[in-house]
Amino acid sequence: MQFIDLGAQRERIRDRLKAAIDRVVDDGRYILGPEVTEFENKLAAYVGTKHVVACANGTDALLLPLFAAGIGPGDAVFVPSFTFAATAEVVALAKAEPVFVDVDPETYNIDIASLEAAIAMIKKEGRLRPKAIIPVDLFGLAANYEAIMAIANREGLLVIEDAAQSMGGSLDGTMCGAFGHVGSTSFYPAKPLGCYGDGGAMFTNDDALAEKLRSLAFHGKGETQYDNVRVGINSRLDTLQAAILIEKLAILEDEMIARQAVAKRYAEGFGDIVKAARNLDGSRSAWAQYAIETPKRDGLKAHLGEKGIPSVIYYVKPLHAQVAYRDYPRTPTGLAVSEDLPKRILCLPMHPYLSEADQDRIIETIRNYIGSNSAHVAAA
Repeated sequence: MQFIDLGAQRERIRDRLKAAIDRVVDDGRYILGPEVTEFENKLAAYVGTKHVVACANGTDALLLPLFAAGIGPGDAVFVPSFTFAATAEVVALAKAEPVFVDVDPETYNIDIASLEAAIAMIKKEGRLRPKAIIPVDLFGLAANYEAIMAIANREGLLVIEDAAQSMGGSLDGTMCGAFGHVGSTSFYPAKPLGCYGDGGAMFTNDDALAEKLRSLAFHGKGETQYDNVRVGINSRLDTLQAAILIEKLAILEDEMIARQAVAKRYAEGFGDIVKAARNLDGSRSAWAQYAIETPKRDGLKAHLGEKGIPSVIYYVKPLHAQVAYRDYPRTPTGLAVSEDLPKRILCLPMHPYLSEADQDRIIETIRNYIGSNSAHVAAA
């Protein structure tokens, strides 16, 4: 059993992938070939934004908007602590300071009250200037953008949506990637929309911002690559990866439907034996991961391994507790949820090609383990 089965997806579109790769190799335009523009246009149509600017990876997709906004020393950027390091890493790389905010216990996304407290603290202290928020659509579920944008508009803050895990997800009819002032995503192979290497993209409806992002990703170029109008970096999506992504984007919506079915079966199968993830009203998670919570997590993980069922702990430690980030500011109301989740959370196999038989085996194994252990505790 695979935690994420890229092999099954590859078999489904093997001939199309081979033809796409062969076309690029035969054509010879390996950097910024026509497939890059084709992919950008098709992804913009899918997500519903005016512009998509492809880049080399998801980390650059978060870093470049910070550069474009001139965010740097003396600036504060508010980020959730329970997420992958890249969300905070880019802030530090821009020489600004990440300010860690707690997450909501139900959605695992940035907690609005915690965010408000963090902004008020930074303003009161006066050492840093509040400049941006980077909400994360964790595990594929969109953050609370109605509340986030209201705060951002009131405080004059840039919102960069970290949609690295949420391509294909949506909230109230808007696709993930289209929220905030700019969206950023990753095409790391294990993502819901992934390539066969590194890749990323940025989404915006702002013409001037799109032009600036495109320049920054190509050494700060102006009219040509030898006309440098700003200091940039080298962050381009390879043509081969764009060709692969075109074929994967073509089946993404079908895969999203399959992911919803897996998540629904999980949620119904677990009942109240563990805390199981579910779509919220108006939302469709991309289900990059499927998380459950149980105080018996460590024993359950070991038991699943014995039965040949893979599972992963996302995340083993919140960012504010990591050596690299422990000296940065944090919300004054504490980070209790971010600190508690690593003790309880476990992510299960989730992909569009997970058979119902495998789903049922996972559900039955977990129910039997939790039920058996509960009986032993009760008997004792």
